[in-house]
Amino acid sequence: MSAFMRLASLLACLATSSVALAQPAVPGADVDSLLALARQDNPAFAAEGFETQAARERVGAAGALPDPRFELELMDATNTMSGGSTSVLPGQVGETRYRIVQPLPGWGKRALETEAAVASAAQAEAARDGAWRTLEAAVRSAWLRYYQAEQELQFSREQQTLLRGIEAAALARYRSGEGSQQDVLQAQREASAQRLDVLAIEQRRQAAVAQLNALLGRAPDAPLAAPLAPTPLPARLEFATLVERARLAHPEVRAEAIGVDAARIERERARRERQPDYAVGVTYNRPREGRESWDLMFEMMIPLQQGVRDARERETAALGLAAEARRRAAETRIAGELGAAWSSWRAASDSLQLLRTTLLPQAEAGRDAARAGLAGNQVGVGEVLMAEGQVLDTRLALLQAEIEARMALIELQRLSGELE
Repeated sequence: MSAFMRLASLLACLATSSVALAQPAVPGADVDSLLALARQDNPAFAAEGFETQAARERVGAAGALPDPRFELELMDATNTMSGGSTSVLPGQVGETRYRIVQPLPGWGKRALETEAAVASAAQAEAARDGAWRTLEAAVRSAWLRYYQAEQELQFSREQQTLLRGIEAAALARYRSGEGSQQDVLQAQREASAQRLDVLAIEQRRQAAVAQLNALLGRAPDAPLAAPLAPTPLPARLEFATLVERARLAHPEVRAEAIGVDAARIERERARRERQPDYAVGVTYNRPREGRESWDLMFEMMIPLQQGVRDARERETAALGLAAEARRRAAETRIAGELGAAWSSWRAASDSLQLLRTTLLPQAEAGRDAARAGLAGNQVGVGEVLMAEGQVLDTRLALLQAEIEARMALIELQRLSGELE
């Protein structure tokens, strides 16, 4: 090969490598990569983020003084005193007054308005955190379904390979006169049934992929990498610790607790409405003929409609009681959901332990004995097929128990936060 051709080959390899490096990795191998995409691209969660940002911006505007008012007053616009004609132009009437008035809310009202805005922003942040926990749980659950379908496909393909071997052995035994045609037909029937199972699993896998892509804001048929094995399940969990963490840190409970504070602020604002608001102003007087002068003005609103304020105070008091009741209801409901998830976790963990340590070894031992018996012409193909089917069913049951335990773990995490 000439030096020119070697150089061209090297450049082509470098170009191919650079293109491969430029292409982003296909997500889906682990759930963390999907969670990063969901936080970035899920439109519903993006809306929650924008609403939280809007609530934060309202804090900066809360408690500000009202805009001042500018007033222009034309005294003796008909010029009756001077005997002139009517005019609406400043300086061409009897006297022109320029006034600036600044409204002043009553004592403490601006601070309460700021506190109310801060509480509203905190509620929006709690709602965003709750939306993220819900989205995270949905992504983790959909990824588990995707992982489950991939594992079932792997089991089914392995089973298909075994069944083809058993079918070939049954056919060879039938041709040699050691087996029956019934054994051959039974092996072929099991192989066909397994192919149907593969089609059903493929359908479930496609549904899981579509659900995952929808949560990530991607096209339903966007590619996903083959899932790797998830992290090991925790050895033990303390229920009392989970309950306490849920009571203190669950976004809904936190939002309802902030709602209680917000209701208290509204009650105080209703009481402050009995205090008057004020306004101050300065006026520049410019007569058509004569000397200019300045006036100062002080204005006070008279809180005369006390019946309206009484109704407002009763309303805010009732809203405060409602907020406290909602907080207690949220704590009770979340504790109940946590108890149900804990029960599911315990049941799935116990089943997983039993299947892994007892039933699966027993099924594998029965399968090995059936294979040995078939090799020694002591058992028929039907017994081998039954033993292989028991191993497959046990493996599928073990996988299902693991998925159920992980689903319960996801629910516990959604309710109480990150699990150690």
